[in-house]
Amino acid sequence: MNSFEAELRSAPLPSPLPPAGEGAIHPRTDALMRRGAEFLGTRYAIMAGAMSWVSERHLVSAISNAGGFGVIACGAMTPALLDAEIAATKALTDKPFGVNLITMHPDLFELIDVCAKHQVGHVVLAGGLPPAGSLDRIKNSGAKLLCFAPALALAKKLIRSGVDALVIEGMEAGGHIGPVSTSVLAQEMLPEVADQLPVFIAGGIGRGELIAGYLEMGAAGVQLGTRFVCANECIAHPNFKKAFIRASARDAVASVQIDPRLPVIPVRALKNAAGELFTAKQREVAQLLDEGKVEMAEAQLRIEHYWAGALRRAVIEGDVEHGSVMAGQSVGMVTKEEPVTAIIASLLDEAEAALARR
Repeated sequence: MNSFEAELRSAPLPSPLPPAGEGAIHPRTDALMRRGAEFLGTRYAIMAGAMSWVSERHLVSAISNAGGFGVIACGAMTPALLDAEIAATKALTDKPFGVNLITMHPDLFELIDVCAKHQVGHVVLAGGLPPAGSLDRIKNSGAKLLCFAPALALAKKLIRSGVDALVIEGMEAGGHIGPVSTSVLAQEMLPEVADQLPVFIAGGIGRGELIAGYLEMGAAGVQLGTRFVCANECIAHPNFKKAFIRASARDAVASVQIDPRLPVIPVRALKNAAGELFTAKQREVAQLLDEGKVEMAEAQLRIEHYWAGALRRAVIEGDVEHGSVMAGQSVGMVTKEEPVTAIIASLLDEAEAALARR
């Protein structure tokens, strides 16, 4: 038990408040989540993973209204589109929510300014090392900054740079992933950095028992994406949701990099024909590099645009064979469509029961 956890356990429990939709209370979970919840300004330290085309105004507002922390996935949005999405989300909730920005976006600084215009309280940077000036731009706007840290050395560097919180995400997650599992990253990094700033754990979390374990290890909270895809409030196509409900953990596989020169970050998604299409796309971009028609940065951007289009085909159009059905390995624990309030309540009930058995 670290010093922060000991302080939480000895502190008075928070005033009983009903969780999402159930009317029960979760004193042990609340106590361990207090630091993360205070940082996010929410009832629960449960962040929603940012999923392009999925994490938009309806799902984001529903999660925030249920006491969690919704996060808009900016993805490849233009500044004008992000501006409209934030405004639409604010019309659906008066609770805190964040915006996830991709560091390689060519309009990153304009996107940061859009967030500042709307006084977004939390900005999450994902997709690689933040470019020079981006951290200061976000911090100067008054927003709290969260960054992904796939390795301990990077986590320490980000802390020195002044980030306010970290997200540690393992390879079990859906979408873009690193090479190391969540459990290993948590064991390696939480003892080293959790006393310095809030750390949220992500990747492969489908039940509350695991949430309880990470909280006891010193995490301030957790982030889940796959678990929320089949929420009633999610706008994903019925075919997309059915694919999740039918899938098992073994169906969520990582993409393969065919050319070591291409800065391709592996993507975890359900097995389908889209995997072969991605291989063909990599060959096409590699040929353009060989011919000198694109620079490396442009090559990576083309890969990212491919994923954005492939994901839209699956999420919005319902083509789950040729589109990208990005899903984490926790997909096997998604068994039905249900309201966000029920999902959060189940997670809290499971976490509380696990802690009560300690």
